[in-house]
Amino acid sequence: MISDISVIAFDADDTLWVNEPYFQETETLFCNLLEDYLPHHTVSQELFKTEMANLELYGYGIKSFMLCMIETVLRVTENTASPEILHKVIRYGQEMLNKPIELLDGVEEVLQALSGKYRLVVATKGDLLDQERKLRKSGLEHYFHHIEIMSDKKESDYRKLIKHLDCRPEEFLMIGNSLKSDVLPVLALGGHAIHIPYHTTWQHERIEHTIEDPRFYEFNTMADILPHLVL
Repeated sequence: MISDISVIAFDADDTLWVNEPYFQETETLFCNLLEDYLPHHTVSQELFKTEMANLELYGYGIKSFMLCMIETVLRVTENTASPEILHKVIRYGQEMLNKPIELLDGVEEVLQALSGKYRLVVATKGDLLDQERKLRKSGLEHYFHHIEIMSDKKESDYRKLIKHLDCRPEEFLMIGNSLKSDVLPVLALGGHAIHIPYHTTWQHERIEHTIEDPRFYEFNTMADILPHLVL
């Protein structure tokens, strides 16, 4: 039983709703678009290299992804890409921005069960406008005491959030699909963290080592957490 918790924070993308599969679908279209220049796996590697080079400048999210696709097109084609290719890349990004919100199984039922018993928070990173739009379209906004859209999820970012929420780290529980972003920084501060794996994870969010910490928990689905919380 996870006790003495007053605040439960949820990651959004691939924790509350589907996200990464849309990036992977778009990346496949992007690699197809450039197949006359390089093999698919090489285009994918070039795109990831561009994303990593621009992470500090652009941050996370679909708009960053669009800019990185455009930059990769220009580099791979040595600035010979036709306007049609660039227009397609922009359209891919716009289609991602207009995707419907698909809630993951059990999410709303869990929020209903926890509502009124804990302060519920969204703690997600990404583009401000895009994350606000997704939250609004999700129909989940009313469950949350506070929405925090972060530029990154490092210890310093969580420290600021916990201070803003006026709670102690040991009263804070973070739930998310990324060990790197949702678990490790919170454990380092003395908080609790639940990992709910998603079937696909962006390679930048993967870690190789095993986590051993008494404040770390891992469950298969969102609904699995309820028997372990005081209700």
